Amino acid sequence: MSWGTELWDQFDNLEKHTQWGIDVLEKYIKFVKERTEIELSYAKQLRNLSKKYQPKKNSKEEDEYKYTSCKAFLSTLNEMNDYAGQHELISENMTAQIMVDLARYVQELKQERKSNFHDGRKAQQHIETCWKQLEASKRRFERDCKEADRAQQYFEKMDADINVTKADVEKARQQAQVRHQMAEDSKADYSSVLQKFNQEQHAYYHAHIPGIFQKIQEMEERRIVRLGESMKMYAEVDRQVMPIIGKCLDGIVKAAESIDQKNDSQLVVEAYKSGFEPPGDVEFEDYSQPMQRAVSDHSLSSSRGEGKAEPKFAGKSKGKLWPFIKKNKLSLKLGATPEDFSNLPPEQRRKKLQQKVDELNKDIQKEVDQRDAITKMKDVYLRNPQMGDPASLDHKLAEVSHNIEKLRLEAQKFEAWLAEVEGRLPARRQSGLYDSQTAPAVNNCVQDRESSPDGSYTEEQSQESEAKVLAPDFDDEFDDEEPLPAIGTCKALYTFEGQNEGTISVAEGETLYVIEEDKGDGWTRIRRSEDEEGYVPTSYVQVYLDKNAKGAKTYI
Repeated sequence: MSWGTELWDQFDNLEKHTQWGIDVLEKYIKFVKERTEIELSYAKQLRNLSKKYQPKKNSKEEDEYKYTSCKAFLSTLNEMNDYAGQHELISENMTAQIMVDLARYVQELKQERKSNFHDGRKAQQHIETCWKQLEASKRRFERDCKEADRAQQYFEKMDADINVTKADVEKARQQAQVRHQMAEDSKADYSSVLQKFNQEQHAYYHAHIPGIFQKIQEMEERRIVRLGESMKMYAEVDRQVMPIIGKCLDGIVKAAESIDQKNDSQLVVEAYKSGFEPPGDVEFEDYSQPMQRAVSDHSLSSSRGEGKAEPKFAGKSKGKLWPFIKKNKLSLKLGATPEDFSNLPPEQRRKKLQQKVDELNKDIQKEVDQRDAITKMKDVYLRNPQMGDPASLDHKLAEVSHNIEKLRLEAQKFEAWLAEVEGRLPARRQSGLYDSQTAPAVNNCVQDRESSPDGSYTEEQSQESEAKVLAPDFDDEFDDEEPLPAIGTCKALYTFEGQNEGTISVAEGETLYVIEEDKGDGWTRIRRSEDEEGYVPTSYVQVYLDKNAKGAKTYI
């Protein structure tokens, strides 16, 4: 089957068909282009969707992702982001491997088609020219033959007429001979042109046109094959990303299978457990005996004088029913969180304190690393003075050391609170104002303060009466003690803001009296005046003890 032999007379139709084939290729290119745009748009929408539901940094949403179900959802979002990347890859591969390649091929195809049909038109024009020459030679031969016949007939007529002179007859005879010769020449020329045309026509229909149409057929078949290869590539591009897409989907399934409902339930317990025991039974209050109630009311008002005899009076207050008691409106209005997180339930307070201790330890480690780096640099300067002045680093080294000491004191403070919550210590010795005999009273105050889920005081009169009972007795015991004598002086090396109970603020360079030296807990008790004394960190002051004082030492 060959277009050159089967379609030798369908030049125009072949021209239309090949143009249609190029249009099909361009239509397919347009189809692939729109597919790539859809893939890009789909990938963009998937990425935006994944980004939209990602947890915001430094927000409460981050805390939610400790649950396995939320972690699985986050994994799903990440897998969807990778899934979107595969659709972007589909778009890129289709553009590079199909669109660009086919667009280049279409241009080459147009040039080849143009060249083939140009050769075909040239062959058509040549055979048409040969045909015109044949027709012209044929007409000339026909005309000369007719002229020769007329000249012969005229000669015969003149020769038969007796009235015509001999000269006229001779002239007619010569004219007939000339016309006859012209006819013979035209016949020979016509025969030659006819033979040449037949040769050209045979070459046209059996060589030129079949060759040109064969090229056109091959071109069209290559176009069809190329279109089929592009369709295969179209499917292959999708198939190439299927393993990765399958892994993304497997990741989503794996994340879903990692959800542990029991673990999430335990996390809820850890997040909201207060550590309190459920309230006991409500005691019966007999209002049928008004005299006893009056006595109870009187004993409440006079509890200041009788508090020592009945220290457990406040234990019968309604403060034990904390789940049903309103929070202190004043504390809510102020919105201030105590430094020791005493407004939280024990379990939540422990977690907060542990978190704070971990943060401080990290900060201490950073400062220690910085101090080590500065020390190494100073050693380098000492060995190579031309690189820098070692003294220039002293101020920075002292500042870093001061920061380390400050952070360590802060960490010790929170570790003491943490130990108190965890029950490792009977009570924290934060301020150092109270000796071992008064520590139980402080613990009672702390425990009473933690009697509600959020640690805030209630507005119940029973708790207020308890504070009235305990506070005067404690103050009286403390006021009865004689002021301790000064055992030396001290000079503040740094400014210290005494924000906690029992501490005292000092300014850098200030001189004060020492009334109790450091007992190993890192605090020194000092006095500014008779009514103003408290504790400061030992590392913040330079102590000069009186040599006459017992156990006099000097701390620098």
